[in-house]
Amino acid sequence: MPKYYQPEIETASYDEIKKIQNEKLVKQVHHVYNNVAYYRNLMDEKGVSPDDIKTVDDIKKLPFLTKADLREAYPYGLLGTDLKNCVRIHSTSGTTGKRVVAFYTQNDIDLWEECCARALVAAGGTPQDVVQVAYGFGLFTGGSGLNGGSHKLGSLTLPMSSGNTDRQIQFLMDLGATILCCTPSYAAFIGETLAEKGFKPEDNTLKAGIFGAEPWTEEMRHDIERSLGIKAFDIYGLTEISGPGVAFECEEQTGMHINEDHFYAEIIDPETGEVLPEGEEGELVFTSLDKEAFPLLRYRTRDLCVLTRKKCSCGRTHVKMCKPKGRSDDMLIIRGVNVFPSQIETVLLNEGYTPNYQIVVDRENNTDTLDIYVEMQPDQFSDVISDLQEREKALAGAMRTMLGIGPKMHLVAPKSVARSEGKAVRVVDKRKLHD
Repeated sequence: MPKYYQPEIETASYDEIKKIQNEKLVKQVHHVYNNVAYYRNLMDEKGVSPDDIKTVDDIKKLPFLTKADLREAYPYGLLGTDLKNCVRIHSTSGTTGKRVVAFYTQNDIDLWEECCARALVAAGGTPQDVVQVAYGFGLFTGGSGLNGGSHKLGSLTLPMSSGNTDRQIQFLMDLGATILCCTPSYAAFIGETLAEKGFKPEDNTLKAGIFGAEPWTEEMRHDIERSLGIKAFDIYGLTEISGPGVAFECEEQTGMHINEDHFYAEIIDPETGEVLPEGEEGELVFTSLDKEAFPLLRYRTRDLCVLTRKKCSCGRTHVKMCKPKGRSDDMLIIRGVNVFPSQIETVLLNEGYTPNYQIVVDRENNTDTLDIYVEMQPDQFSDVISDLQEREKALAGAMRTMLGIGPKMHLVAPKSVARSEGKAVRVVDKRKLHD
């Protein structure tokens, strides 16, 4: 059984990794400066030229990129190559309706799929495995990334996409799936459904699962492992940088190895932007070292975590990141979808409501729920139930269009949303996402 997909890279010494990063960063900064006018202007404003960057130690001289920059540059402003060289886009929801659109050349896709193949091998994957990919396909990166990684590894791949749980279970049982790739909440749901159908964990052929795209706790990991009879592995990624496979868990399950030959990671103080030493908690920043079409330098993820180079029993030498411990912005991840309060405000204003609202997120039966309570203005208030229901239904449809998921809407009386020091409490997250 292979232990690594690319052993010479995955077990390279720190000096070898740094040499690769230095060479790629110097080349990438020149590529970005010459081809991305938006970032060239940021560098010029900061008084830094490509020749100032000689090693990764110089990366702190470069300006950051944020989600706001991606919004301002939408859709083509951060493109690093001629459009004719691009073969695909993926997208995620943006903060106010402008989506993040990431472009890929064929080489970008090949490298991304190699990263996902590494994750599969770290979870025990081999060419003899049957990999069931139950992440969503389409603009979402989850399905495409693991599907491509499984192909690279040479495993039989079931590109199921998400949903249709009866069919998922039929294929899982009939075709003898050995690795399941999906969101943790969907894995938990599959486990529950199997039990309801009378199956015991030992009745299926699964040995491992690769679960990501939403926060999950150690408690949830153990529940999934028990219900499916598997070992459950975490995977990390974001559309802006490539998708799943930026980092992945190994058999030690004590953090995710970052694919450092492709992505350079920093931890910064979210307030000052100062780079923090290894082991300190701060905001995770990524630089794409060899992306051609959408080469982001110093992209602020807003995820709060810790990096460590503590020796790992699996033999991989790449730096590890812990599970993100929260965010330095107000983004919520609900059923694998990024949701910003500003998106909800945009819909409310467009639909003629005041932005006095409260978002309540909970988790029932391992599935996230999203309820939005919206205060009506006195002239909108009605005690006719059917009238309210119709308006709630229309508002839920508008929210689904913006967010990509359907919330349950509640139109409530003026001044009935709880307030703290005069301000409405915007977000109530009742999920226990951290132990």
